[in-house]
Amino acid sequence: MTATIGKITYTTANVDMEAFHAEFDRALERVRARTGALHPLFIDDQPISAPRNALVDRSPIDTSLVLGTFSAAGPEHVDRAVRSAERAQGPWDRLGWGARVAILRRAAELIRERRFDLAALMSLEVGKNRMESIGDAEEAADLIDYYASQMEDANGFVRPMHNLTPIERNTDVQRPYGVFACIAPFNFPLALAAGMSSAALIAGNAVVFKPAEDTCWTGLELYRIYRDAGVPAGVFNFLTGHRDDIGDALWQHPGVDGVVFTGSREVGMRIFHGLSGRFVKPCLMELGGKNATIVMPSADLDGAAEGVMRSAFGLQNQKCSATSRVYVHRDVLTPFLDRLLSRTAAITIGDPTRRDVWFGPVINERSVARYLGVVEEARNTGTILTGGKRLAGPEFDRGWYVAPTIARLPLTSRLFFEEFFVPFLAVGEVESLDQAVAETNLAEYGLTAGLFSTRQDEIDRFLETVEAGICYVNKRSGATTGAWPGSQPFCGWKGSGSTGKGGCGPYYLQQFMREQSRTIITGG
Repeated sequence: MTATIGKITYTTANVDMEAFHAEFDRALERVRARTGALHPLFIDDQPISAPRNALVDRSPIDTSLVLGTFSAAGPEHVDRAVRSAERAQGPWDRLGWGARVAILRRAAELIRERRFDLAALMSLEVGKNRMESIGDAEEAADLIDYYASQMEDANGFVRPMHNLTPIERNTDVQRPYGVFACIAPFNFPLALAAGMSSAALIAGNAVVFKPAEDTCWTGLELYRIYRDAGVPAGVFNFLTGHRDDIGDALWQHPGVDGVVFTGSREVGMRIFHGLSGRFVKPCLMELGGKNATIVMPSADLDGAAEGVMRSAFGLQNQKCSATSRVYVHRDVLTPFLDRLLSRTAAITIGDPTRRDVWFGPVINERSVARYLGVVEEARNTGTILTGGKRLAGPEFDRGWYVAPTIARLPLTSRLFFEEFFVPFLAVGEVESLDQAVAETNLAEYGLTAGLFSTRQDEIDRFLETVEAGICYVNKRSGATTGAWPGSQPFCGWKGSGSTGKGGCGPYYLQQFMREQSRTIITGG
């Protein structure tokens, strides 16, 4: 059945949806049958039990559903994993880039073969709807293949250079750093983890991988995919644990040669400032966003409302690319809000594993508390237009469900500038495009930005002046969301990133390697 169902991304689904839903239902049954198991760490491909203070992985849809119990690593396990990676990295590098690419391409194939089970798992573990979940799996496979193609296209990043004399041969090569710590977030637990780790592996590095505490099971499945694809023992080590116990121990370990991290700006900046001691180490980071969409009088207001709604409330706004603020020209504020509120009211909320549900729970109790705090502040300083409450009732009481919320606020409100990762959209009134862009640029983040306008002069000015790495114009399927490997490089500016070269793009893989110039004298 799965072979007849084509690729499904976050914004396109030219497939037989009945066949898709039937396959998803079967996958849900298989995954539910595997819940409740005990899972070890994997270091050097050896299972290691660490039951003390274990992590209990519960579904945010229904917290009575225990997906699994995961060993909690301590500093001693971090040390063991790093040293295993150090031993394995040299042979992995010497295997050659062609062999590494072949193994990672096999991993991409395995993801596609297992995509429905992976999607069903992510729906249960994260609270993603079916389309978001299958898109996560598809993106993971495409990311691996995209980075593999970059290595192939560059011939392993070996380039002959100009010879100054007849007796010398000059070559430029890119070499791996050694061991990378890979620290992944909960919201795209397969795609982001696979993208970060596969780039490191293809480049010849070994990896110590820590998934988010809320998505241990998806992280484990990625480990199994790499193992089954043929990644040698010790090259990819899997650690689960509490961030307070092993987070710092991992990136601070002297055997770690670089860090790749996706998560909060606060944590990322602490890693960035603390990572380099004796010498500078590579620190590749995507650190969230406070993404704005601008709506101008010439916009297709139906398209703008659809795009903002989808981007603000897809995955419950738990995307670093999600629209969390919208600046609307005063001439179209009322008709735009009418359309936006109408579309928001039509959202189907509930168990996102069901085929008819689009909006599910937030990830955990901390997110609910953060949401309620934001709503209270918005109520005190502005006007709640819709939502603003925790949802109650038989379908909601055992999960972390809150209502999609839209509020009109004064432009000075801090709610326009801080990232909260909850389904809350701030609306501000502006008088011009220049004012809207200026407000957008006031935030310390610079990840994504969107514009709805049909005037070419406004489009040009927006693209030339907005401080964001990923820009969208008139994107009805998601005003600031939906990046895909090879189509939209995902590069954060300002407080949203660390290197100026993003994932999904043509310059990402090279960041996991360092340049070496080689001159060989062939005669005298």
